[in-house]
Amino acid sequence: MNAAQVESFFATLKAANPHPSSELQYASVFELLAAVLLSAQATDVGVNKATRRLFVVAPSPQKMLALGEAGLIEHIKTIGLFRSKARHLMETCRLLIERHGGRVPRDRAALEALPGVGRKTANVVLNVAFGEPTLAVDTHIFRIGNRTGLAPGKTPLDVELKLLKRVPPHYLHDAHHWLILHGRYVCQARKPRCGECAVAAACGYADKAAA
Repeated sequence: MNAAQVESFFATLKAANPHPSSELQYASVFELLAAVLLSAQATDVGVNKATRRLFVVAPSPQKMLALGEAGLIEHIKTIGLFRSKARHLMETCRLLIERHGGRVPRDRAALEALPGVGRKTANVVLNVAFGEPTLAVDTHIFRIGNRTGLAPGKTPLDVELKLLKRVPPHYLHDAHHWLILHGRYVCQARKPRCGECAVAAACGYADKAAA
């Protein structure tokens, strides 16, 4: 994908969805962090169903700790890997209080030092909560980066670093959302919906004519 195609790709996605947002439901930076931590290997729909009740009783690190690990598990037991996620979230709450005054830090290293928070989760928080021009490469973005020729790479970090170089600066803030939504609903894993794809003309997918 050349520079003109990259520009066309993102201009088209922006025209279709000028103000994209996360499909996770949250009302604060802490709730966003908790929701993203819980969303690993789970759907946003499933996470929202659990956090809709959880955040009513535990909207802060202090109240989450007061709920206790057993209480937290009762709220998130429908989410995959709920036991390890509960343990990580409780420890994260403790560290937020001890090290950051109960606030979510706006710093990659500090975020990644929290249990259960890796580079992808840190990127989501930095982008969505703090407006940083970061890209969280999940399975959808990794697939799109390779399939379309936008940012081929062998690892999520490879794809992330290439995207940061290739995405024009004026699209970078929202690129994360556009790519995830495109991968979730159009450029799907098993059978991409190329016939319905608005950016097919800019895409380098070799088999799109057959899709």
